[in-house]
Amino acid sequence: MDQGTLTIAAIALMAALAVGGAAFAFLGAGDSAKANKRLAAATRGTGRGAAAVKGGDTAGESTAKRRKQVQETLKEIDRKAEQTKARPTLAAMLEQADWNIDVRKFYIVTAGLAVVALVAFFVLGYAWYVAIGAAFVVGLGLPRWYLGFTIGRRKKAFVKEFANAIDVIVRGVKAGLPLNECLKIIANESGEPVGPEFRQIVEGLKVGVTLEDGLKRMYDRMPVAEVNFFQIVLTIQQKTGGNLSEALGNLSAVLRDRKRLQGKIQALSSEAKASAGIIGSLPIVVMGLVYATTPEYIALLFTDRFGNFLLLCCVTWMSVGIFVMKKMISFKY
Repeated sequence: MDQGTLTIAAIALMAALAVGGAAFAFLGAGDSAKANKRLAAATRGTGRGAAAVKGGDTAGESTAKRRKQVQETLKEIDRKAEQTKARPTLAAMLEQADWNIDVRKFYIVTAGLAVVALVAFFVLGYAWYVAIGAAFVVGLGLPRWYLGFTIGRRKKAFVKEFANAIDVIVRGVKAGLPLNECLKIIANESGEPVGPEFRQIVEGLKVGVTLEDGLKRMYDRMPVAEVNFFQIVLTIQQKTGGNLSEALGNLSAVLRDRKRLQGKIQALSSEAKASAGIIGSLPIVVMGLVYATTPEYIALLFTDRFGNFLLLCCVTWMSVGIFVMKKMISFKY
């Protein structure tokens, strides 16, 4: 195979990876409208603790009016969610990860890692297309992967303690404290990352930011379904009235049920995850054993140019296979 054919094949491979990445970006976007509709049934009945209206007709009219207000509020929240449904920008992702760097510094670090990887692979004697591919992976893939990993870890820590924060509000409201005081208690007493997120809401309320806008900003920084539910309940309660402690108590029960369901899903899918790990690691283990026993048999993959190309193709297809298996064992609940 001549140099021109190798160049064309490498370009085609990179183009395929770019197309696959773009497709993943478009298909990975979530849809929160269905979750909002599922929460509507639990939210509509939260006004049972309000002042009773005497007379059957008057009570029916009040219930119908309240239901209409709830539906209008949900439609407004869905409309705002549709407007901000686009994939988050890099600046938003840095804020979600709680990294105190701006986009410019992130790009500088990314470019530096890419240059280091490119020079290192050239010094080690690899072909130019292998060095360029390594620069793309290390420079573009590694920082964004770590950024996404940090965001995911922060979301898990937030969801783990969020139900306890809602219980603090429920107990505070039942004891006669206003909602703002309950938010201050959570901001001062809760740890990372729940405390800092509520602290930003409290600081925003001090300078005139409405609670609805503060919750929306909180959802932008922490885009999880639990925060969206919390935002919906408080927004509806502010606009339609009702028993706040009962509404948040129901929400806390729903969140804890979701956590229990997550544990059941993880237990039931553990066998599939173990099988995927074995299948994914088997080629790497076999390659290591062959290299340890007969290194000259597999050395052509590292010394010959066509062997480098085959090795790059194998890594690409292995990555695709691992990605597909990961999607198959990832369950949404």
